[in-house]
Amino acid sequence: MAPKQRQVRMEQRGGLEAIQALEQRSDEELEAETKYKSAAMAILGARASERFDADAARGYFQRAIAAARPQERMQIRRMADASLALAERRAGDLKDAVERLGQTPPTGRQMFALRAMGLLVPPASAGILARVRGILLIIALIIVLLALGLGIVELISLPFGGLGIAPGVLLGLFLVLAVLGVTTTIGRRRRDRAKAAKAAG
Repeated sequence: MAPKQRQVRMEQRGGLEAIQALEQRSDEELEAETKYKSAAMAILGARASERFDADAARGYFQRAIAAARPQERMQIRRMADASLALAERRAGDLKDAVERLGQTPPTGRQMFALRAMGLLVPPASAGILARVRGILLIIALIIVLLALGLGIVELISLPFGGLGIAPGVLLGLFLVLAVLGVTTTIGRRRRDRAKAAKAAG
C-alpha cells in the first residue's frame, strides 16, 4: 500500500474513533469542540431531534455543514434529513432518510408511535387545525383511558359489592398511571440496552 493511502486510512480511522468519543461528551463540551466541530454539531443536532426540537436541530446541522469538509457535507445533509424528519414527526420521510444513510429503518411499532405522536402533538410548523385536532384527540384518549380504568376497577370490585363512580374513577386513574409508568420504564430500559449494544458494536 502506498504511504499516502496508508496515511489517509489512518486519518479516517482516527477521525471515526474521535467521533465515537464525542458521543460520550456533554452538550457543553460539544459546543466547545473545535477540532471536530462538524461532528460535534451533528451530534448536538441529533440530540435535539430526539427531544423533538426541530428548530434547534436545524440550527446545529447548519453549523455542522458550514464547518464540514466538502466530502463530508453530503453525509451530514443525510443525517440532517433523518433527524429533522424525526423531530417533525414525519414517519414516512424518516424511513426514507434512514435508508439513504444505509442504516436499518425504524420498525413498524416505532413508525406507528411516531405517527401517533405526530397526530397528538404536531410540530410547531403545523397549522392551527392540526393543533386543535391534537388537543381534541388527547382529550378523547384521556376519556377512553379513564373509562377503561374505571371498567377494570369496577369489575375487580364486583365480588366486594362494587364501588361508586367517584372512587371508581379515582382508582381507575391510579391504575392507568401505574400501567403507563411501567410501560414507560420498560421502554426506556429497552432503548438504553439498544444504545449500549450499538455503542459496544
